[in-house]
Amino acid sequence: MTNPPAGAGTAARLPRLLSLVPWLLNHPDVTLAETAAAFDVTPKQIRSDIQLLFLCGLPGGSPGDLIDIDVEGDRIRLLDAQVLDRPLRLTADEGMALLVAVRALADVPGLTDLDALNRIRAKLELAVGGQGDLSQPAVTVSLEGAESEALEHVREALAEGKRLHLTYLGAARDEVTERDVDPLRLAAKEGRLYLEGWCHRVEAMRLFRTDRIRTATVLGIAASPPPAAVPRDLEEGLFQPSPDQQLVELRLGDGAQWVADYYPCEYVRAGDGRDLVIGLRTPDPAWVRALLLRLGGRAQVIAPEDLAAQVKAEAQAALDGYANLPA
Repeated sequence: MTNPPAGAGTAARLPRLLSLVPWLLNHPDVTLAETAAAFDVTPKQIRSDIQLLFLCGLPGGSPGDLIDIDVEGDRIRLLDAQVLDRPLRLTADEGMALLVAVRALADVPGLTDLDALNRIRAKLELAVGGQGDLSQPAVTVSLEGAESEALEHVREALAEGKRLHLTYLGAARDEVTERDVDPLRLAAKEGRLYLEGWCHRVEAMRLFRTDRIRTATVLGIAASPPPAAVPRDLEEGLFQPSPDQQLVELRLGDGAQWVADYYPCEYVRAGDGRDLVIGLRTPDPAWVRALLLRLGGRAQVIAPEDLAAQVKAEAQAALDGYANLPA
């Protein structure tokens, strides 16, 4: 087996691709060898990068939406840089979202070198506060309040080995519940921070999104999770169904087929026309009902029949509510 060429890995290639277009813009009629030397890779790798850039651009995918680079012999000319000919400018919402993610990352236990993270955070706070290079008016972000206080208490319970009492907003039923939890860890996954622990309410391991924790109270009781309380391997994803959970079969039309990629499915097969039929397992079909209502007519429940009837009834109730609104 041969090793990949230097600079071919994703971690090295993405920054180079983002830098290559503005560099070519400032170096017209440059050679492959000169470009390769500037980026410390081989001419073959630069040619491969250019072939990939041909497929990149703005949404739409028509020739006028894509980056255009001309390679004649060993000479490179940038014809159309699209939006990569200027520095990236974040909108206020994008800046705030990035700042929230950086602050959440700083709360993850086990980070030893926070210097770089703190520098990024300071720059984002300056920009989002209205003094930086944001393309829209910015609003100062403050995480002071219930969530940051709850995280502080979660960290305290983890450090002291104590049980927590949580009030938690569940996504499936959109209701606030109270539960006692023996915390095991904080884990970051898919851009969010989660508390994982043994929930005494359901007598099982559970993941709690920290932004859904309304309050967290450290109890004067030592955490005592049972031997079965083992943190889950999140590399396999947040949703990890088991064979004893209810099987739900859905028909996905255009605009809903992303569900087959986003959730772990037991099977995916072609349906009528361009539809997909998927089967997935869930411990609580409430979130499936919420998903189907959000998808509207783009998806349907095939089985079980009682779930299909519940979705139909909830959809009709929503429509009736709209019909009864005053004109």
